[in-house]
Amino acid sequence: MKQDIHEYLADLEDIPGTRVFTAKRARQGYWLNQFAMSLMEPENRAAWKADERKYLDTWPMSDAQKEAILARDYNRCLDLGGNVYFLAKVFSTDGLSFAEAVSTMTDMTFPEYREMMLQGGRSPEGNRSIKANLAAKGAGNPQEGN
Repeated sequence: MKQDIHEYLADLEDIPGTRVFTAKRARQGYWLNQFAMSLMEPENRAAWKADERKYLDTWPMSDAQKEAILARDYNRCLDLGGNVYFLAKVFSTDGLSFAEAVSTMTDMTFPEYREMMLQGGRSPEGNRSIKANLAAKGAGNPQEGN
């Protein structure tokens, strides 16, 4: 039986703490990701480090994307179409390891995050479905709060 593509994509939004990099996000974040990839070039890293806002303003990104990058709000960057593997260029330019940067996207400190990962990662319990979590809490309409 065929599944409607829109239903399938909506199901991807139901994974707690996860943003699946869909074609829609890829289109939305094209320039954000191109900016991040530009940091692979030494002259671009130097321009970025000299004046972050000025360098960002050379890219046709939304103001929201620029503000998210300046704030190093990586979860917001993902919401706005950023890809974590492209954003790694920003982490690296800031002198952060991938794990340290990703820990900022959680409610854990880096040592807590590192320990959690060394112990096998986050438990799947409570991390399978936003709708199911809300229903289990008796929150009424699972669509509210997403």
